[in-house]
Amino acid sequence: MNEPDALLLDADEASLQEATPPSPSYWQEGWERFCRNKLAVTGGLILLILFVMAIIGPWLTPHTYFETHLQLKNTPPCREFWFGTDELGRDLFTRVWWGARISLFVGIMASLIDLWIGVFYGAFSGLIGGKLDELMMRLADILYSIPYLLVVILLMVIIGSGITTIIIALTITGWISMARIVRSQILQLRQMDFVKAAIALGASKSRILLYHLIPNCMGPIIVTVTLTIPSAIFAEAFLSFLGLGVQAPIASWGTMANDGLSALRYYPWRLFFPAGFISVTMLCFNLVGDGLRDAFDPRLRS
Repeated sequence: MNEPDALLLDADEASLQEATPPSPSYWQEGWERFCRNKLAVTGGLILLILFVMAIIGPWLTPHTYFETHLQLKNTPPCREFWFGTDELGRDLFTRVWWGARISLFVGIMASLIDLWIGVFYGAFSGLIGGKLDELMMRLADILYSIPYLLVVILLMVIIGSGITTIIIALTITGWISMARIVRSQILQLRQMDFVKAAIALGASKSRILLYHLIPNCMGPIIVTVTLTIPSAIFAEAFLSFLGLGVQAPIASWGTMANDGLSALRYYPWRLFFPAGFISVTMLCFNLVGDGLRDAFDPRLRS
């Protein structure tokens, strides 16, 4: 091949590379697919509004969290009290957003703790394998069989009721689902060539776990966390509704729903607002979780 032909071939290759756009990464492709899901994006925007209102909502009215107006008790929604008042004349708008702080805090903290425990427990179990893996999974099965309501009652006897008790009760068994998902992913990934190459090059198990296996499990992990948060929020609301959660004068959406249930016939707004926000929050988290699952499912990649 003479020199002009070689130069012409190099020019053709350069123009071909410029004409062919680089393929999107796994995260870019997943994000683009998520943005095309209108329901998931709508759910994410509503959640963003809820988080912002949980921060600034209590300061939008002149009424404080504990302020009572006995002469104005059970006032329906009006210009002064946007969500009405309760049996002590307290502004429900302020209390709803204070309750949002507690409910969202419990849900997110419980999910983050589940994330850390479940990821490392499941990843270590899947990487080690053998009898130790079998023993760790059987231990997880035993813990999973314990009802969290029983755990809450036992913890209330030992350390008393409160937010800490709820978070501990939810995380004692809540991490097991995450651990199972991560373990199944690790069992698949450790058979792949890039893991075998890292082992052949002498990489330690901790390095393989932290730099090769766990980063490649981030898609399922993020989806699982997103779907765990609404479950934790509902569990907190359920326990508070039963009187096993936060205690007065602190209020979450669950305690407010419990207070409003007895007044449902005559003062329905007292139940409608906390129950409505619980439903909307769980729905939006599930929409976002479903959208993330569809976006990062490897079987849907082009």
